[in-house]
Amino acid sequence: MPLHIIKLCVGCDSISDLAAWQKQRLKDLRAKGKKPELVHVTRMTPKRGEEVLDGGSLYWVIKGQIAARQKLLAFRDVKKNGVPHCGLVYDKALVPVSPRPRRAFQGWRYLAASDAPPDLTRLRGVKGLPEKLQRELAVLGLL
Repeated sequence: MPLHIIKLCVGCDSISDLAAWQKQRLKDLRAKGKKPELVHVTRMTPKRGEEVLDGGSLYWVIKGQIAARQKLLAFRDVKKNGVPHCGLVYDKALVPVSPRPRRAFQGWRYLAASDAPPDLTRLRGVKGLPEKLQRELAVLGLL
């Protein structure tokens, strides 16, 4: 079973906001002649990186709920102001998951596969529901 990483998506109000930010980021990279890839830079490098890259995803917490995931592709060494950091390289496909409440935390955390919420595509009756309604139903324990 793969190991995942979970991270807060600060300043983002919805999955559609996140998708728009990422789309704009890719567009900006293309305009600068750089490789269009999504990389989240973080201070700490995962010590269990092999487990994470063996099918793991980056789960995004939006407005207090785990809301979406993106498959992790690689880890890259990055220097920021001369300080070593880690670049989490992840897939462009943004997969909505069954909303699950999650308290705020700093940095990132590991997320066991057994604790990861299922993709919304695997749940019945949620296709086409607005994201806000999905969050409310999840809070009520109906999703």
